[in-house]
Amino acid sequence: MGLFEDLLEKKEKLSLVGLGYVGMPIAVAFAKKLSVVGYDLNSEKIALYRAGKDPTKEVGDEVIAQTSVDFTDDESRLKEARFHIVAVPTPVNPDHTPDLTPVEGASRILGRNLQKGSVVVFESTVYPGVTEEICVPILEKESGLKCGTDFKIGYSPERINPGDKVHRLESIVKIVSGMDEETLDTVAKVYGLVVEAGVYRAESIRVAEAAKVIENSQRDINIAFMNELSMIFHRMGIDTKAVLEAAGTKWNFLKFFPGLVGGHCIGVDPYYLTYKAEQLGYHSQIILSGRRINDDMGRYVTESLVKLLIRADLPVKNAKVGILGFTFKENCPDTRNTRVIDIVNELKEYGITPLVVDPEADAAEAERLYGIRFGREEEIKDMDAVIIAVAHRCFAELDEAAVDAFYAGGKKKVLMDLKGILDRGIYENKNDYLFWRL
Repeated sequence: MGLFEDLLEKKEKLSLVGLGYVGMPIAVAFAKKLSVVGYDLNSEKIALYRAGKDPTKEVGDEVIAQTSVDFTDDESRLKEARFHIVAVPTPVNPDHTPDLTPVEGASRILGRNLQKGSVVVFESTVYPGVTEEICVPILEKESGLKCGTDFKIGYSPERINPGDKVHRLESIVKIVSGMDEETLDTVAKVYGLVVEAGVYRAESIRVAEAAKVIENSQRDINIAFMNELSMIFHRMGIDTKAVLEAAGTKWNFLKFFPGLVGGHCIGVDPYYLTYKAEQLGYHSQIILSGRRINDDMGRYVTESLVKLLIRADLPVKNAKVGILGFTFKENCPDTRNTRVIDIVNELKEYGITPLVVDPEADAAEAERLYGIRFGREEEIKDMDAVIIAVAHRCFAELDEAAVDAFYAGGKKKVLMDLKGILDRGIYENKNDYLFWRL
């Protein structure tokens, strides 16, 4: 009897190493079929899960309260499992080089507790070669076991979209790979238990790693094109969203939109690919050009705001500016690698300290990572300018009266709607508004 059958009969357990926005939903999904140990070194997070709380808001408190996942911060509990999934973040350093510290640390922890006959599958987004060239040696060193003989490895890139209730683990085709045919078959069968959309068997681990890293690189390049178009159309006095809506009537027009590109995927993964390319002597042109455009959008938004303040005869220094939204995307509490912080920092260069409001965001995380303390929405009043930076549902529901209440009467009102969630016609037809959107 093989490992897959033993998992089905609950003679063996599956473990999840890393219980964040990606790992936790995977653990919960597998727990409906198998015995699951969910490990994270963050004791506070484990305490929340055990109390039936979902800090990620990915599955909700009720699901967490009812799941059979055995949440733990005790790494020795990993010895109970024979099928391991590693789902930890892979950020970049300030110089845009890959920061493999989390995946290396997870490999050390797992290696210390790895048992013979195990299969280890990495889900973290990496450049081709990381799983076999970096993670395997760590696993072997820490465990004293030999890969290929004592344990096997695979790679199955995560495709969960945080905050998205439609494109979930179950509904997205899952790429799977393994170091040999036997491992690939086991990995495919295990993921097939929870992925209703089916699995795609990649021909190698490196192919699976490459497939993942180009998915987000492709999106990044397309968004960069939209951002560049936005800058061009603003100079022409043309509304970019109106142009995209018109162009979108063609069946093969790709529907991307301008915006701030943050988060731990689209704004990060391209740097993993270009880093590896440069190691091999190739300097990326298209990918890095797109990154430069997207990384500079915070400055572009800020400079546009300053120009609007001047047009409105409002003083720039110490201007009262409110920012609605701080997370890297809508309807999600995650603030990691948010590019709204670029706007905040750029505004400070002009002597402006904005008031930031985000009822969806993880406030403790924002303060820890950025030193940002959120205000309350009712504090957004008597403003000179308001920037709607994130398209949270609560902001999309703002009516004309609510927006008017953000400002003092008797002077021009600067309103920047970066995501185009408001009715442009309402504010452009008001003499006291200067309305701008990407």
